[in-house]
Amino acid sequence: MTSTEFRLQLAQKSLLGLSIGDAFGQQFFIPVDELNYYLQNQIAPPTPWYFTDDTIMAMGIYDCLQDFGYIHQDSLAKVFAKNYMKDNSRGYGGTAHAILRNIYQGMPWKQASSEAFDGMGSMGNGGAMRAALIGAYFYDDLEKVIEQARLSSEVTHAHQEAQIGTIAVALAAAIAYQNTIREKKLSSKEFLSAIIELLPESETCSYLKRGLNVSKSSNIQSVVSILGDSSDMTAQHTVPFCLWVASHHLYHFENAIWHTVNGLGDRDTTCAIVGSIVALSAPEETIPLLWKQATESIYNSDFLIIREE
Repeated sequence: MTSTEFRLQLAQKSLLGLSIGDAFGQQFFIPVDELNYYLQNQIAPPTPWYFTDDTIMAMGIYDCLQDFGYIHQDSLAKVFAKNYMKDNSRGYGGTAHAILRNIYQGMPWKQASSEAFDGMGSMGNGGAMRAALIGAYFYDDLEKVIEQARLSSEVTHAHQEAQIGTIAVALAAAIAYQNTIREKKLSSKEFLSAIIELLPESETCSYLKRGLNVSKSSNIQSVVSILGDSSDMTAQHTVPFCLWVASHHLYHFENAIWHTVNGLGDRDTTCAIVGSIVALSAPEETIPLLWKQATESIYNSDFLIIREE
């Protein structure tokens, strides 16, 4: 197997974990009584499970890596817009609708991205939700991870917080995979610290630092109140919680996703982020077969052709 084939294999592994987390989390936007029943009894919701824009945009990242071996921003913008137009009912946020429609109609992506929110750019979690594939692909070069993650984010998210959140998730994915081949595995605190030391000062980084002192046994709603409530769908209130959960469940996919969905908020995206990271470090048998079978397939999708090298 060539280096490129191996890197794409890791990116594909991350994409699969992302799609399962995304589709699973999406099932929990249901009435409170049903929600509590499934969560309290850890019962998986009825199938089938369909993924959202989180997976579709991550497919755009995979497509770009498959074609170029790096983030080619113009091509990435085109594939994002093309896939959006194939089916724009997959849970895209209001800002994403505007940006992707404008790109499809010919507006340069840099203009479309930078005009969002009166010129401030989006600080949403959309860049972060698709970033783990970059960490997987460039797992052995963290400088490259940072560079490529920022490039991927800029296409739709001009705000610094969104870009830092994207970088943080990509770094988490790379470090998660690196951790599988370490003789001495990283603790939760060591895992988070390895990410923090590579991030610029920011609100995202500040929230992430809080996670260093939050124990695994903490009440999940207390954790959300400390690390950020993803309900507002911003990067700084989404990424720190996701990375904290991942840091405590690097070796068990199912446990990681259940812990994540209990945090509620933007649960398809939080589960997508955690799934995309933990899939790189957890044994495959920790992903329930039922979950794989329930989730819409990434291998038979109108949004991506995974080529056999």
